[in-house]
Amino acid sequence: MATFFGEVISVYSRAVEEDDYDNTEEENEEDVQIRREIEEKREVHVRWCQVVSKALESSENLNRIHLIIAVGQNAAGFISAHVLSAADWAQVGWVALWNERSHGSKRPDTAPLPGEPGCVLYQQDSCPSVLICQCTGYVAEDQLFQWAERVLGSVQKRGLSVTVLSDCPLAEYKSPDYMTSSGAPFLRALKTSMHVGTLPCPLLELPNIITGLPAAVLSHCQVHRIPAVLFQCFTDVIHPDSVTMETYKPILSSLSASVKLEASPSTEILQRLTRINDSQSNIYT
Repeated sequence: MATFFGEVISVYSRAVEEDDYDNTEEENEEDVQIRREIEEKREVHVRWCQVVSKALESSENLNRIHLIIAVGQNAAGFISAHVLSAADWAQVGWVALWNERSHGSKRPDTAPLPGEPGCVLYQQDSCPSVLICQCTGYVAEDQLFQWAERVLGSVQKRGLSVTVLSDCPLAEYKSPDYMTSSGAPFLRALKTSMHVGTLPCPLLELPNIITGLPAAVLSHCQVHRIPAVLFQCFTDVIHPDSVTMETYKPILSSLSASVKLEASPSTEILQRLTRINDSQSNIYT
């Protein structure tokens, strides 16, 4: 009801029975229960093998941990072709989660199968302080903050440094100059205030922004004063591409001398990584 001066006054009706209020409360309690079950189902679980879990809990065993996170098909493909194939790496854990596009948490105590989308954790045998998280699965928007909290929270913050590799469509890059596909792929970097050292590529220009899991990881590192740098690769292809993967080559060699790179991975590995499984129709062929 509105008064002469425009003030809105709520009107209470005595015709409403008390049973209606009781039904409303019961519905609210049911909604809360459903919401709680959904939240539990969408929780992010980090699983480490027993040996690494004990080492991470002790600051004396692993000092100055360097965590490398690869997000996206080309970033993860680069890690597989040029890093994991060049040295002795062991799978030491995984990240299990469930959402509409990822059903990994149906078996949270089992690592993702080969070729199955997911987040797998690796450790280098010759240098145990170097860890890799290869993320090829989808992380929903409401799980991004929890993913960063759980994964980075499971590693000691003292002496921790983070490097994120990510790929993004060229169409999302904003520039005052016309950007043609002949200039792609290319790298841009974004770093936290605690990161020091030179970068092998220019910083990301305004008004460009970073979204998704890379943004959540970088934000977590900024809040907790963890040195971190993100390398975003802008590419004009929508599927894994060997040329795009090679764009990341100068990054790890300059930031982590302990990580060995395979300059020329085998043709079999590249063909397996760049194979397109989803058939696409083309009305012109």
